[in-house]
Amino acid sequence: MDKRKIILDCDPGHDDAIAIILAAARPELEILGITTVSGNAEIEKTTNNALKVCDLVSLKDVVVSKGASEPLIRVRETAPGIHGDSGLDGPELPDPSRSWSDEHGSDTIIRLVKESNEPVTILPTGPLTNVALALTKAPEIKNNIEEIVLMGGGTFGNWTPTAEFNIWADPEAAKKVFDSGVPIAVMGLDITHQALATKEVIEQVNKIDNNVARIVGELLVFFASTYKEMFDFDGAPVHDVLTVAYCVAPELFKMKDVNITVETKGEFTAGTTLVDLHGVTGREVNAKFGLELDVEGFWKLMIDALKKY
Repeated sequence: MDKRKIILDCDPGHDDAIAIILAAARPELEILGITTVSGNAEIEKTTNNALKVCDLVSLKDVVVSKGASEPLIRVRETAPGIHGDSGLDGPELPDPSRSWSDEHGSDTIIRLVKESNEPVTILPTGPLTNVALALTKAPEIKNNIEEIVLMGGGTFGNWTPTAEFNIWADPEAAKKVFDSGVPIAVMGLDITHQALATKEVIEQVNKIDNNVARIVGELLVFFASTYKEMFDFDGAPVHDVLTVAYCVAPELFKMKDVNITVETKGEFTAGTTLVDLHGVTGREVNAKFGLELDVEGFWKLMIDALKKY
């Protein structure tokens, strides 16, 4: 089997952690590396969390590199109200067995893409700072990037009325990525809010008799509690997991070719993704945008992956 080579660029984060867990379980994917960014929590915390999850699923040989600690030009903001102070509150995970690489996350992206003998897919599930830095420092890597499958944006917001957190946290970086010309698939709030970990889903997870599934169950319980408190959701939307699922089972996704522009200057609208669903701007298509998810098929994929542990 030809494996799809991926780099996970993340800010763990409950849903980032579960995305790593899904990716590690799928034989179709080869994880070349994991890079971290400040987002759901500060960079030391997100990197530490990524290392903990790697230990959990025995990703001993996958490089983990600490990336950007700040947005390109803006002031850093994190999301403790959603993910807790650690960025991964809920389960008790042991301290990591190893440290992160000395290489900056953006440089790891550049190196891994250049070294690969096949095109690489990048899966950013946090602010897009590392990816923007990599494209700025080494624009030639675009020639060996198969696709960027990112979680971010949407036709509505969750951090402001119009902006989703990952794009809002570093809109200048997001604009750089969307304007890069690299093929992009977008898992925005329109589709990720369909992937709710309801009580019924969590019950299915808790019936699986292994340690990884137990940890995922605890992650989902905490995540669901904060989403209930903050947004009155009856379940936790596992946003970031959709990037991995799309690489494995694109048939579960209804996508639409659109132009997406990132607002960087608005007083109230910075970080908004202008998703041109109806082609009213006449701007060139630069992304595939997720509209509908086969929810049953998605959760079957996730449950089957957890059973493999």
